Amino acid sequence: MENEDNDIVLVRRVQNGDKQAFNLLVEKYQYRIKHLVSRFIRDQVEQEDIVQESFIKAYRAISRFRGDSAFYTWLYRISVNTAKNYLVASGRRPPTQDVDMDDVVHIRGADGLVEINAPDRILENDQLVAAVKQAISSLPEELKEAIQLRELEGLSYEDIAEVMDCPIGTVRSRIFRAREAIEQAISGYVDE
Repeated sequence: MENEDNDIVLVRRVQNGDKQAFNLLVEKYQYRIKHLVSRFIRDQVEQEDIVQESFIKAYRAISRFRGDSAFYTWLYRISVNTAKNYLVASGRRPPTQDVDMDDVVHIRGADGLVEINAPDRILENDQLVAAVKQAISSLPEELKEAIQLRELEGLSYEDIAEVMDCPIGTVRSRIFRAREAIEQAISGYVDE
């Protein structure tokens, strides 16, 4: 909550003409936004362009930010839309598998296995990663989006409900169902 309060203070300063306050917001969120954009666009130069364009759009629209949602939720939406629009404009579609190895460690049950470096376990770890990626990519879109927002982006249930434009109970249900499906898919790789 304190983090959101700090963001609101910075946003209000930007709205009152303080450009340095916006620079602080950029510094705070640029790596998270780049990570988000990398789920849609693989080329680093294109990622940087999309991140920059996202912040430019946010700066231009910040006068209309009312604080109904967290600043990051608002910026998240702008960035996703910018990345998707870029892909459409260039005749491409978002990738179906957009989870990196680093993201997998955030999924319950996978932490211990990712850290095992014994040569005979590396193959098992690779199989686990492939199973998790496959499980996530095969989820229905609304479950995939909910689990990614929660586990990969770290958004609260309230923010996810706002991003997905649905009740919080629906968000909880979707995340529960997504976790169940992923756990079922990796059950052969994870010891209880």
